[in-house]
Amino acid sequence: MTHAPATEGLTKDSEPRHGPVNSPRPAALKRRGRRETLAGYLFMSPWIAGFLLLTAGPMVASLYFAFTDYNLFDAPKWVGLDNFSEMFDDPRWQHSVRVTLWYVVVGTPLKLFAALGVALLLAQSRRGQAFYRAAFYAPSLIGASVSIAIVWKAIFSDDAIVDRTQKLFGVDAGGWTGDPDLIIYSLVALTVWQFGAPMVIFLAGLKQVPRELYEAAEVDGAGKLRRFWNITLPMISPVLFFNVLLETIHSFQIFSSAYIVGGGAGGNACGPADGSMVYTCYLYVQGFENSRMGLASAMAWMLLVAVALVTAVLFWSQKRWVHYEEGA
Repeated sequence: MTHAPATEGLTKDSEPRHGPVNSPRPAALKRRGRRETLAGYLFMSPWIAGFLLLTAGPMVASLYFAFTDYNLFDAPKWVGLDNFSEMFDDPRWQHSVRVTLWYVVVGTPLKLFAALGVALLLAQSRRGQAFYRAAFYAPSLIGASVSIAIVWKAIFSDDAIVDRTQKLFGVDAGGWTGDPDLIIYSLVALTVWQFGAPMVIFLAGLKQVPRELYEAAEVDGAGKLRRFWNITLPMISPVLFFNVLLETIHSFQIFSSAYIVGGGAGGNACGPADGSMVYTCYLYVQGFENSRMGLASAMAWMLLVAVALVTAVLFWSQKRWVHYEEGA
């Protein structure tokens, strides 16, 4: 004899005795979503306020000042494109562009060559590897400080370490910081000395190269140079592109070291005979020493356009020499 299941209290369309499974109502979900969104914006509010007040606001103001005659004391007067036309006709502005381009073209590759060379050495297992990594990275942390620029100026001044060293080899060129033709080389040496940051990035990229590729190439008889050219460079090309892009932008923005080594306040801010007059240094001279903030704003926006164009060219060129893993 079989018993039918208990169906007391149930109808065909009724729910079980314990009641229906409660699911969040759409209105409750909306209220929860609004609370989470509000909390997110609340935590982001310091950054948003800083961006609007310290970045976006000054950028919009400088764009307006670029078309005005503004000296920081009187009300700005609209002059249209006069600042840009005066800028292009200024011989010192043209000289600053040439000095900056020379610094970027020479200093950036040398810095990256040094960073990649040291990274290749540190990628090999050896005793004290952690110490060497920290020692080579340290200049990147302190190299941009004013104190290091002051020390660097003292090292390359007359009768200092560099001057005495070159005299031992029969070279009597004097101090580099006092020579209009040599002071730019001291700035290049300073930027090359700060190769620690790109070195760490190169080192991370080298660690991702599969060892099997080197082993197969070695079995095929490929030498070290061929393995480096055909395996290492293609595999770390995304990292190389990142470093080239970042260091190029940084080179265009050089200011503090050029200003301090060149003389700084109380002297010729752009070095003897404008030997270290990089673009940002001349921008500072026009804006704060000559009180021509309108012209300085026009120069700043021209620098932004130039950096954007260089960045666009680098991104366009990466299709020819940057190799990503399949599916990446």
